[in-house]
Order: sequence, then C-alpha cells, then structure tokens
Amino acid sequence: MEFIVSLFSNPAILLGLVAFIGLIAQKKTMTEVMIGTFKTIIGFIIFGLGAGAMSGALQKFNTLFQTGFHITGVVASPEAATALAQDQYGFIVSSVLILGFIMNLVFARITPLKNIFFTGGHSLFFACVLALIIKSYGYTDTITIILGGTLLGFFSAALPQLCQPFMRKITGSDDVAIGHFNMIGYALSGYIGKLFSKHQDKTTEDINFPKWLSFFRDFLMGMAVIMLVLFYVSALAAGKEVTQELAGSTHWLVFPMIQAFTFTAGMSVLMTGVRMFLAEITTAFVSISEKFIPNSRPALDVPTVFPFAPTAVIVGFLSSYAAGLIATFIMAALKFPVVIIPAAHIAFFSGGTAGVFGNSTGGWRGAVVGSFVVGLLLAFLPVVLYPVYAGMGIEGSTFPNVDYNVVGMLLNWILGFVRSIFG
Repeated sequence: MEFIVSLFSNPAILLGLVAFIGLIAQKKTMTEVMIGTFKTIIGFIIFGLGAGAMSGALQKFNTLFQTGFHITGVVASPEAATALAQDQYGFIVSSVLILGFIMNLVFARITPLKNIFFTGGHSLFFACVLALIIKSYGYTDTITIILGGTLLGFFSAALPQLCQPFMRKITGSDDVAIGHFNMIGYALSGYIGKLFSKHQDKTTEDINFPKWLSFFRDFLMGMAVIMLVLFYVSALAAGKEVTQELAGSTHWLVFPMIQAFTFTAGMSVLMTGVRMFLAEITTAFVSISEKFIPNSRPALDVPTVFPFAPTAVIVGFLSSYAAGLIATFIMAALKFPVVIIPAAHIAFFSGGTAGVFGNSTGGWRGAVVGSFVVGLLLAFLPVVLYPVYAGMGIEGSTFPNVDYNVVGMLLNWILGFVRSIFG
C-alpha cells in the first residue's frame, strides 16, 4: 500500500510512467523509450526544484511581511493544512487520492470529459478537503473513501473543461488542459477579461515601458526587481532582529537580496523544466489516448501556461496579492471570526495564472481585474469552511484554492441537508 500511495502521489514518476507507456505503444526502440521516459521525469524534477526554491523564498517573505506589518491569523496554505491532517487522517486521504485517480480515468473513458489530471500535489490537497468534510459528518472510513474518491475523480475530469476554451486561445491548440484546482477562478478570470475584449490586443506582453524600465521586457529582470522591492520593504518593516534570525549567518541586509534572486532563479529553472517535460509527455500522451482513452488530454500544472504570457504572470501575482492584503485588512477591520492571511506563493501561482487567462481575452486590463477578483476569492472563500476544519483539529492553516472551497461548500451543504432529513 505504501508503494502504491508513494507512486500515485509522485507526479514525476507518474508522468514518467505515462511517457513510458506512450513510447512503448508507439513501438519505439528501448533506447528511445528510456530517453523519453527519463527526460520526462528529469524535466518534472527540474520543475519541482524551481518551484521548491520559489516556495522557500516566498515562505520567508510571508514571515517577514506578517511580522513587519503585525498581521496574525490563519495562513492560506494547503501544504500546511494537509500536513496537519496527515497524522489522523493519512490513510483515508491517501485512499481517496488513489481511488480518485482511478475514477478520473473511468470518467475520461466513459464521458465527454476527456481530461486526465496529472498535478498530484493538488489531487492530494483536494483529497484531504473532501475527506475532512465527509468525516466531519461522522461517515465511516469506507463511505468517505468511496464518496471522496468518486468526487475527486469526477472533478479532476470535469473542472479542466471549464478552462479549455481559454487554453485553446492561450496555447493555440487543444492538446493540453490546465490541471490546478483553481480552475473555476481561472475560467472566471477569462470571462472577466471578455469585458475588456475590445482591448484584448493591448496585452501585458506589449506594454511599452519607459526607457528606464525597458529591462522589464526581460521577464526574469522584471521579476528580480519586483521581488527585490517586496523583500526589502518586508525586511525593513520586520526589523533587523527578525530578519537576522531568518538569515542565519548571512547579513540581514544581504538576505533580502539573496532571497529575491533565489526566487527569480527558481522561476528560470521551473520554466526550463516545464518546457522539457511538456515536450515529452505531450508526444507520449497522443498514443495512450488513441489506444485507451480516445481524444483525452493531459491536465498539467499551471507553469505550463507561463511561457505564453510571462509578463501577465507578474501582473497577475501583484494584483492577486494586493487583493488578498486588502481582504485581510477588511476582515481585521470588520472583526471576522477568522482572518485569512494570503500566502505569497499561492498568490503567485494562482494569481499569476489568472493573469494569463484574463490577459488572453482582455489584454492587460483583463489580467489586472481577473487576477484581482481571484485574489479576493482566495482570501474570502476559506472563511466559510474553516470552522469545519477547525472542528476536525486542523487549525492555523487552511485551503485557499477556489475549487476546493466552491466544491467543498456545495458538498458541506448537501451533507448538511441530508443530515437534516435523515438525522
């Protein structure tokens, strides 16, 4: 069981197996099979290394920001929330994850929903959300696993479909879907962008920066400058003592610079890995889909779309994070029972992707407004379900993603309605 759980929760190995099967189905030579399989796994691991560097830097940024501006509350981090749930509900969550992947294949095979979800981390988080909500109503482990796994499989196949019209516009093909459980938010951002459709040609990628800002045309240079500003503002607000504790042996005024450049380097590594594994997995997937699940497509993590509008990623991140901070201050001012603190890495990946979707239909205006709305949803929606998780012993962190909360609230309402009828 541990081997199977490890296999299905490791996206690099899972994608490698898909590439292996696809290349075998194409009757490639063993050398070609091994090269394609290894390049897929290595590319995804490179992607993971980049994402890890970025997440690590952003977590330090969160600490500095929260300390510097004296904001305390619930951190919107699915990684932390899932870690809290693993001790008590680890077997149930893992079982929901495995059944969810199997049911995803079943739904893709027998329905028009031809998307196969490959972002294992997000599947794990969604499995945790579903398991916690179902268990909160006292259902047995067996019922929780069956119901949770079936729902996970269905939404893994169904939700990418919402984004596919925009994915075709962004990527220029119908070969790849987005696989990241903020898909309701991304589709919403795309539709918000349509409100500015007459300006869709004025995209983020064509912004005419003043000469002194011309380096912003280089995605990595623009990213580096923005992160330098954010890190130094947060470090100065947090003060020397707090920053030095995080910095260790590094001088506290050098630390923000290193972290900003670490984040930027992580982005460069991440995008290199995406290009590497995407080229291999797309080719291999054609054969698998033709033989086993005709017309299916892989649903892949959000950095898949970053190369198509890299400046929109920066715009979306800043707009989304600004929305999250505004929401935090509103919750604090209105004395909400729970104050959600936006996590910078969530705002980057989710808000940045929303920016790409909004930009595809409404240019830079769509990117700004679409990602801002998604940022508000990432902040306010988790307030509704947090009492459920807290009642299950999951406190101090929560699941911010739009899909988790929309589906979770619907499931919570249905289960509550069933209880009110049958007791």
